[in-house]
Amino acid sequence: MNARPKPLTRTDATADRLREDILQATLAPGEALAEAAVAKRLGVSRVPVREALFTLEREGLVEFSPTGRAFVKELTARDVHELFAMRQTLEPTAARLAAPAIRKHPQALLETVAATAKATTLRDVTHLDLAFHELILMASGNARLLRAWRALRWELGLWLGQFHRLRESRTKDVREETVRAHTHLVELFRTGTPAACEHEVRRHVVSWKEWLPAIDQATGED
Repeated sequence: MNARPKPLTRTDATADRLREDILQATLAPGEALAEAAVAKRLGVSRVPVREALFTLEREGLVEFSPTGRAFVKELTARDVHELFAMRQTLEPTAARLAAPAIRKHPQALLETVAATAKATTLRDVTHLDLAFHELILMASGNARLLRAWRALRWELGLWLGQFHRLRESRTKDVREETVRAHTHLVELFRTGTPAACEHEVRRHVVSWKEWLPAIDQATGED
């Protein structure tokens, strides 16, 4: 008999709501998160808000000032470059290790691409983009690679969301380009060698490098 999933605590539900608002940029980078104001907006007491803010700090989505005030994390240019470097380090290796498993069972990736093609919001595209890459990490069979990637999961959501919003404002093609790129990767996983998959995933991640100067400018750091 399957165990029933545990119901969300108020702290979990509060963290989920704030996390989604941050990732959607409903709560802007640098915006203050006063406990009383957040509690009133969400209709909860200050205790779950305080605990949720500590959870989000551990996830890299919230930061506290020396005086204890909470703010939405504002990625600096250094943050952006470091997260970019981590993706370059983790994901190509995962692709090489995952290639044999994905060749046999590509369905999960195909379903994610199909869902992306039907996505109606940019936030959904970003969520599905990261889900696609997480599936590759999972298929690698390397628990430490996956753990390292998941430790950055929510910061990567901030990172990719920023890239997606910037690109969409200039090209209006984020969903279509994401579907095209991921379809190409799935086809390569189905037919190519592990080395070819590693090379192409690295090229895919590096393709965002052209947007780094624009991100640096947006963060006010050159």
